[in-house]
Amino acid sequence: MKKSRINTICTHVGEIEDKQFKGAVSPIYLSTSYAFDDVDVKRYPRYFNTPNQQGLSAKIAALEHAEAGLIFGSGMAAISHTLFAFLHHGDHIILQKSLYGGTMNLIIEEFHKFGIEYSFTEDLHPDSFEKAIRPNTKVLYIETPSNPLLTITDMEAVAKIAKKHGLISMIDNTFASPVNQNPIDFGIDIVIHSATKYIGGHSDILAGAVAASQAHIDHIFHLAKNFGGSLSDFTVWMLERSIKTMGLRVNAQNKNAQKMAKYLNKNPHVKQVFYPGLKSHPDHELAKKQMRGFGGMLSFELHENIDSLAFQHQLKLIKSSMSLAGVESTVLSPTLTSHALLSAEERKNQGINDGLIRFSLGIEEIEDLVADIEQALEKVLSVK
Repeated sequence: MKKSRINTICTHVGEIEDKQFKGAVSPIYLSTSYAFDDVDVKRYPRYFNTPNQQGLSAKIAALEHAEAGLIFGSGMAAISHTLFAFLHHGDHIILQKSLYGGTMNLIIEEFHKFGIEYSFTEDLHPDSFEKAIRPNTKVLYIETPSNPLLTITDMEAVAKIAKKHGLISMIDNTFASPVNQNPIDFGIDIVIHSATKYIGGHSDILAGAVAASQAHIDHIFHLAKNFGGSLSDFTVWMLERSIKTMGLRVNAQNKNAQKMAKYLNKNPHVKQVFYPGLKSHPDHELAKKQMRGFGGMLSFELHENIDSLAFQHQLKLIKSSMSLAGVESTVLSPTLTSHALLSAEERKNQGINDGLIRFSLGIEEIEDLVADIEQALEKVLSVK
């Protein structure tokens, strides 16, 4: 049988057959206690092996072209479990310069307590990763597209450097989602997601996911069963349900983001737009090489004479919201939310200005979204 395509994987892989009533959707098993004798598998929720947990992990693995997967209670749980599984006292990790603020905060605030060394690259060129390698380096960690400036990292080049030096390569694939790119196809070892975002897609689930080889997943599991970051089966069931429409949702969001980026790029009140689908984006050609779609996320800056917060307050349809990737369009200021834990200097080093607005495109009609932006700009400008 031919390999299934994205929407078929989203709909069917990992589903649990309802043998009793023949229902069309997976039944949900809420038990936290299972038999221990005369069974093939000793099931326990903290061991990531309840029926619903196993089914969802299989779906995540299939979506990322991996051998196996694990699901966690949040994106940061997935990131922290994976990093601590492969890094120990005296080890060194190289991370790209631009990363999600929560990841950077974990590194900066916690790693020194465990004697783990780290370096951030000077830029996103592959040479920056190779130059930073030390004798005790164990992991290369990237995020592409990055949060919030949508920079693009060459996955294949980083994977080759990792293999050349016997290192493990990891990627945060949240912004792209499995719909738009599959890092394992480019040689990356471990793929991490905040499943709260595009995988969940409805702003009502908190979860994380990891996909990799069976050996790497086994290694993460041995730490994870002790750290206890597993996901409740009700949330697992909700996430499996949400994934069924992920391909449809993300492709609609891709189209909206592309149209919105072009509109903003021509708007006289917009200073700069960050979106890899624009030909003006410095990483556009690389994005074309490794992405099937350019994603539903973009960022932009208004001209200095326009208060970005006042603009956001005037939006009616587009919501001001802390998270992203839901079916509804949302905006936020990274300096006050996703990157608020970083110092002003750390944000400046990443190129994150106070006036930057991160825009998560939903599935609404693009004409309605444009109209909302124009009425908000009109109101802000009329006050001056």
